[in-house]
Amino acid sequence: MSQAELNVSQREATGKGVARKLRAQGHVPAVVYGRGMEPCAISFEAKELRTAISGEAGWNTLIALRGAATLEGKVVILKDLVLHPLRKDMVCADFHAIDLKKKGSFMIPVVAVGKSAGEKEGGTLQIIRHELEVLCLPTAVPQSIEIDVTALNIGDVIHVEEIAAPEGAEIPFDVNFTVLTVKGHKEEIEEGEEGEEVDGEVEGEVAEAAGADEE
Repeated sequence: MSQAELNVSQREATGKGVARKLRAQGHVPAVVYGRGMEPCAISFEAKELRTAISGEAGWNTLIALRGAATLEGKVVILKDLVLHPLRKDMVCADFHAIDLKKKGSFMIPVVAVGKSAGEKEGGTLQIIRHELEVLCLPTAVPQSIEIDVTALNIGDVIHVEEIAAPEGAEIPFDVNFTVLTVKGHKEEIEEGEEGEEVDGEVEGEVAEAAGADEE
């Protein structure tokens, strides 16, 4: 599991005015929360967080906090990050403090491996769920969930219960939902059939009209 460090400053003052002032100085207001602790207001430099989550693990990167006495060494993961809609600057963030010895919930990207038989016949692979929830230890979070699709034909579907969880992890679900499928060209075929019917109707109308003219 990828690990990084983030220098933070604990802050007492909160509110919109304080947050605006922090952002003007290149810092981002944030909150650290977790089981057994009171939410703690902090700030950090945006560029440091970008560096911390720039690896393959992304938001699932384990981040050790540095600089704030009460949070020194505490390990967190990024849970929420708000960006400015136009400038894409960081507006605020939430971090979740975790226990490295207890299983937690992580969202892991789904990766299709290979080219399906259905695609070779002209079909299209559709990934319905691009991420799946995985329960595992924070130190054993997988980078991705790979699904071999080479044997799938047009119309085949992979449900969540068919996916093998990575070693030491489990994929929880209440409903056996679809993760990915291979679609064909049914819509195009239906449109073609409708077109043939219309053409037939038009030809019939022309014939009837010609007969009426002869009479």
